[in-house]
Amino acid sequence: MPARFLSTAHATWVTVLPLPQLNLPGVFLAAATRSARLFQGELAGTYRPIGLEPMPATFSGNSLAAQLKMVARLIAGRSTLGNKRQVFMVSLGGFDLHDNLISQQPVLMDRVSKAMTAFYEATVTLGLANKVTAFTASDFGRTLASNGDGSDHGWGSHHLVAGGAVRGGSLYGSFPTLVVDGPDDAGNGCWIPTSSVDQYAATLARWFGVDDARLDEVLPNLRNFATRDLGFMNS
Repeated sequence: MPARFLSTAHATWVTVLPLPQLNLPGVFLAAATRSARLFQGELAGTYRPIGLEPMPATFSGNSLAAQLKMVARLIAGRSTLGNKRQVFMVSLGGFDLHDNLISQQPVLMDRVSKAMTAFYEATVTLGLANKVTAFTASDFGRTLASNGDGSDHGWGSHHLVAGGAVRGGSLYGSFPTLVVDGPDDAGNGCWIPTSSVDQYAATLARWFGVDDARLDEVLPNLRNFATRDLGFMNS
């Protein structure tokens, strides 16, 4: 039986469950849900009054662009939210193309291109292009070799970085030799990257305001690389 106590200060009953009956995942889930609902109400009151229209036309008809449109609105409402630095994550699935790669990859990349372009144009409209950087990230790349209809999980991959503070128009790192069993193939079509995710993250983190002395704490593997900054961001 759970223990029950009467709180005389507030005249309410408090029920204390024995530890074996306490569902900790459920408790945390309920707390996270309650917090999310409260924050949703706060956000609704923040972005509705923001006049960021007309939005670039390429924000429409694109699920990734729709997410970035909301991000643009939240950035526009940063003063109301009281945030000096914000990090947003959006996603687009469908890239795990073991099949139908030739037909689906161009469609996906077109969505990414249009969404990132629209988002950048929105930051220009807000006068914040130099203070907002968008970048891509992924769990893994694809192999150089085809499996017949697609490509399987690999190591290296290319990423896109866009924003007013980006030293754009350049390729950072060394482009691989796209030859199966070539000099950049570690086997089974897995090409060896020339830059690490730690260097990539460190370059962005320094722009974001992380002191160089703290980078090793944030990115423990960074100390293994002589180049700590890939150079694609203006200071």
